[in-house]
Amino acid sequence: MPRPLRWFTRVLAVLVTLVLVLAGVLVYTVRRSFPQVDGSLRLPGLKGNVEIYRDKSGIPHIYADTAADLFMAQGFVHAQDRFYEMDFRRHLTSGRLSELFGKATVENDKAIRTMGWRRVAEQELSELSQQTQDYLNAYAKGVNAWLSANPNASDRSLEYSILKIQNGGYQPEKWTAADSVSWLKAMAWDLRSNMEDEIDRSLALTKLPKERVEQLYPDYPYDRHSPIVTEGTVDQGRFDQRAEPRLRAPRALSQAAKTLDAVPSTMGTEEREGIGSNSWVISGEYTASGKPLLANDPHLSPQMPSVWYQAGLHCRKITEDCAYDVTGFTFSGVPGVIIGHTDKIAWGFTNLGPDVADLFLEKVQGDTYLYKGQQVKLETRQEQIKVAGGAPVTITVKSTRHGPLINEVMDDARPSGDANAVALQWTALTPGKTADAVFALNKAGDWEEFKAAASLFDVPSQNLIYADTTGKIGYQAPGRIPVREKGDGTWPVSGWTGEYDWNAAPIPYDQLPSVEDPADGFIVTANNAVIDPKRYKPLLTKDWAHGYRSQRIRDRIKEALKKGPVDAATMSAIQQDTYNGFADTLVPALMQVDLAGPSGEARQLLKTWDRTQGLDSTPAAYFNAVWRQVLVLTFNDELPEGARPAGGDRWYDVVGRLLELPDDPFWDDVTTKNRKETRDDILRQALASAYQELSDRLGPEVKSWRWGDLHQLELVNGSLGTSGIGPVEAMFNRGPLAVAGSKDAVNATGWNVQSGYEITAVPSMRMIVDLSDPDKSQWINLTGASGHAFHDNYWDQTSAWARGELLPMYSKPESVKKAAVHALKLTP
Repeated sequence: MPRPLRWFTRVLAVLVTLVLVLAGVLVYTVRRSFPQVDGSLRLPGLKGNVEIYRDKSGIPHIYADTAADLFMAQGFVHAQDRFYEMDFRRHLTSGRLSELFGKATVENDKAIRTMGWRRVAEQELSELSQQTQDYLNAYAKGVNAWLSANPNASDRSLEYSILKIQNGGYQPEKWTAADSVSWLKAMAWDLRSNMEDEIDRSLALTKLPKERVEQLYPDYPYDRHSPIVTEGTVDQGRFDQRAEPRLRAPRALSQAAKTLDAVPSTMGTEEREGIGSNSWVISGEYTASGKPLLANDPHLSPQMPSVWYQAGLHCRKITEDCAYDVTGFTFSGVPGVIIGHTDKIAWGFTNLGPDVADLFLEKVQGDTYLYKGQQVKLETRQEQIKVAGGAPVTITVKSTRHGPLINEVMDDARPSGDANAVALQWTALTPGKTADAVFALNKAGDWEEFKAAASLFDVPSQNLIYADTTGKIGYQAPGRIPVREKGDGTWPVSGWTGEYDWNAAPIPYDQLPSVEDPADGFIVTANNAVIDPKRYKPLLTKDWAHGYRSQRIRDRIKEALKKGPVDAATMSAIQQDTYNGFADTLVPALMQVDLAGPSGEARQLLKTWDRTQGLDSTPAAYFNAVWRQVLVLTFNDELPEGARPAGGDRWYDVVGRLLELPDDPFWDDVTTKNRKETRDDILRQALASAYQELSDRLGPEVKSWRWGDLHQLELVNGSLGTSGIGPVEAMFNRGPLAVAGSKDAVNATGWNVQSGYEITAVPSMRMIVDLSDPDKSQWINLTGASGHAFHDNYWDQTSAWARGELLPMYSKPESVKKAAVHALKLTP
């Protein structure tokens, strides 16, 4: 063998050996943190034995004799699979991310500390029932038992091994009950109301007169899209289903917007219009089994791992001390089940979206603020933020009677003008009972117990749908919703006059809309209006989703009922519906525009399009590209960046009205000189620009375009997945995957027209509960049970989720044990 070749062979051999050694070390490090799921483990603090059965998807079902043991075991199991996620979340919700990641997250921490989520959570603990406190402490005991058994970074998860390189001194502290309650504040933040709409209106007002801004916020189309509740009103101080109604931004605001942007998202998307959900329930009168069917799919930001964790919590014998037999979707870090079913009832959530937050413009002078002609002392507190690898940062949080001054935490904030500060008043900054509500829901056995549990659900305010094994279906709107002295919550208001203050008491729970066994035989919620304000006077909000999803679901249900009784397959098919509700309005207008050349040929795709948005649809690819261009060309020239359209069904109605006004000023491109564009000019340009964009991205052959080639999902780890270090991100992120649907289709895979077609919001899980037999229920999670990268259950449900498939949702002991591939016993 020639000498150079021998040297090359030796070097290659050494390199291969090093690669194999490093790969072995990586595999060892990765697998070392995988949980034990078989055999037996001692768990100090248990009163009796606990059994945990897992199916091939790693979904655990926990069996215990006492509630304390049940929730302690849940804490242990959550920690086994998701402790890093839990630890990251508690740092996020307490404004302590900088302890992990250094100065890069200081601005995030400033915003969270100003909100005071952790402070409110700690105050809330003492107001919860003793039983709830006991369960939270039992859960924490289970988490800490796992933590004590896994003291080394490599024992806990791969993330800690990597974090140790940057922050070698970090050691996670013990879990506490306040850590769990704080996560409920994060959930409330991401499912809050129209705060961004208030800011967007004010930002738009800096460029446009008020009447033109109001064009961008049309009223809900009650004549075309049914609200959730179509009967009843408040009568004699209570909502009565049978009753009928009687006839009758300054600069500081921009800084406040920056503060709100600095609050990291935990469940939602950067553009608030992506937040949504679908749920509906059909009476057994119209189902094949004779019992109700209930469906739910909350729309949240895609995360790795998914925000949800599937589990079953079962008392071996239902007693007063152990009253739980519940299966559903949980949050790692929080005991109990958030959405799911017991052996008697099922429930689902969608975001009601009432206006529970207002921005008050304040006049601050020194350490005081003006209120009703008097200078009132500001409340202040110091917050110290520890920074890994750097010096601590101290901020002073100032508050008025309306809440914290959210513009005060930005380094570049220099308020000016009459209103020089902005306070945030938000219902979640007052201690509440939501943790009590979770445990009450989990053991409710009938409609009255369910309503009693819902009355405790303060924040976030949700649409709750219900079904039970007796055949009853229902809807309840819970939550702490403010009553204003004046105003409708759509614009920031002056705080110094006191005329826009909130009443001391919110809308009474008994006056919130509620329906049981409606005449239609079904109930649909999809972030649409709850009830027509002509029939219901307390203000909930004016900023609803505009009902395109909800009406499509209603129409699909009615179509199905004409063919006979519905079943779970019908429910699943509706969840997968990709119909574009605006195409019937926009396509005819596009077809009337004079157009020649290649873009004219592309437009022919829309002539025979069935309006669905499947992966292989060529017309869907072109239509969505055109829609994107219509919004950008029509509005970006006049609206400031923060107020530009992201898409969604409010903009369907805005553009729908403009199509009838060919010379409306919005059609004119104000950046062109000596020319006034009309509707047809913009539509023609949109058709041409969309053709050019897709030709550049997908090639000039129109027939080869596919919606799935544009509309793709990246699953990004919430912390290390955005590190900017390619090899690290590759360890934790997954994708891309082509996914059907679109924003405000029933299969609501949202995207932002300002940035592209990449998916920013998804049905984060799907569930269909059959009240005739719980074991006939079905579910799917976006990713998987495990938070450990490279574990078999890290994202094993994703492909099935993308195809619209569901997994069996077993809950009976015999079915759970039959499906189990792992069994672990925890002993005292």
